[in-house]
Amino acid sequence: MHYDVVIIGAGIAGLHTAIRLPKSMKVLVVSKDYPWECNTFYAQGGVAVANSPEDIPLHIADTQKAGCYHGNKEAIEILCNEGPKWIQALIDNGFEFDKDSKGNFNYTKEAAHSSRRILHANGDATGRALHVFLMNQLNTHLLYNTQVVDLSFTGSRVNGVCLYHKGEIEWVSANSVVLASGGVGSLYSIHTNARTISADLHGIALEAGLELKDMEMMQFHPTVYIQGKGVRKQLLSEALRGEGAKVIDENNERFLFKFHPDGELAPRSVVSQSIFEHCHKQKTKAYLDVSKWSKADFAKRFPSIYFAMQEAGVDVPKEPIPISPAFHYAMGGIATDLDGRVLGTKNLYAAGEVAHTGVHGANRLASNSLLEGLVFSARVAASIASKEATSIGFASFNRPVNLKQDGDKDAKERLRKLMWNYAGIIRTTKGLEEALNQVEDMLKCRTGKLLRLRLLASREILSQALSRHESLGAHQLAAHPSICEGKL
Repeated sequence: MHYDVVIIGAGIAGLHTAIRLPKSMKVLVVSKDYPWECNTFYAQGGVAVANSPEDIPLHIADTQKAGCYHGNKEAIEILCNEGPKWIQALIDNGFEFDKDSKGNFNYTKEAAHSSRRILHANGDATGRALHVFLMNQLNTHLLYNTQVVDLSFTGSRVNGVCLYHKGEIEWVSANSVVLASGGVGSLYSIHTNARTISADLHGIALEAGLELKDMEMMQFHPTVYIQGKGVRKQLLSEALRGEGAKVIDENNERFLFKFHPDGELAPRSVVSQSIFEHCHKQKTKAYLDVSKWSKADFAKRFPSIYFAMQEAGVDVPKEPIPISPAFHYAMGGIATDLDGRVLGTKNLYAAGEVAHTGVHGANRLASNSLLEGLVFSARVAASIASKEATSIGFASFNRPVNLKQDGDKDAKERLRKLMWNYAGIIRTTKGLEEALNQVEDMLKCRTGKLLRLRLLASREILSQALSRHESLGAHQLAAHPSICEGKL
């Protein structure tokens, strides 16, 4: 099989890339599971976009500040300047964001935003609505329940992908390959990610000698209901706090103001770290008080959360919701330029959470992820389309692939606990070193390819965390308990 472009991932970045490519190109979108099993589908809060031309510089400033001024300013300017164009393109093509009774867009506010600039759809189901909309626009080959387990190169030029489909290994040739596979959620024992998100492409990139940047910058969402039995824990949207929900402890104290003057509306890294520290020191539990809403209003504005909490036996909004931080988003990823080209390669691109343009710095600003997926996938598609179409022909693939070994499942669970305990919300040098030593030992054992990819990605997170000796944004060292506030 041969394609002009193979896109790995069927979330917002992968689908939008496919839609923006020329119709004359033969394109394959590869989905690891069913297409809706992706982080885009589960995104609740909305998409951040400047609400006016005057708001663009404020959006830029908020993104820089939330990221502790560690981000790439040029990438941030691209995100905020080009974002309105692609949101308008969605609207022009028929996508409907929620509006108020007067027909105006119902912008809301989330933590660390200086203005109301979050658009949402179907209440708290923005990601689902966007995903369904983009899937309906897709007019390319889509292969689901298919895992990518390797890339092939001729020199620095990518020429194909290795797929595991229906129990068989298949190699597919491609003129260009786009990585849009999402982040690293399944490396952690407590997370909000889709079950497919397990850092496979990060590991493959490391095997190929490619650069990963800012892998120590792992974001933990502050408000997650973690008591359910499923692997993916129930996210409680940032929009709840943006619209007035309060974080309290067992004594009904709003303790976040002890850590930051913005309380619940401080940057995510600050809120997560503060909840963790307060509950640990005071031997208490944290809750989200949503009693400001009536039952009818809560069910209308946050229908997904309302249903999930009712199913879990929490009578919202009357009862406060037990919460804990959980892994949510990787700011780091495979290093690319501002058009999504993977550094050090030819015809290989990355977009969305798997990529690192530097747009999020040390801490992602709430609801910038869906916008990033739209903006930088469009730049990837434009870059591919601008090249003269030249076929590289079929490459010769003969590398054996052993995906699993006995004992891999137990080792995977051990790894998830290691990452949660030692590369989690607040870290210590000793803990990071201990985890890295254990990962190195696991890499010396015989493992299947899929576990090895997870171990390689975990080793990179731990190594880069050990290389950063000061606290910054999402990377919080217990020996240096600073709170990110202003320029560091």
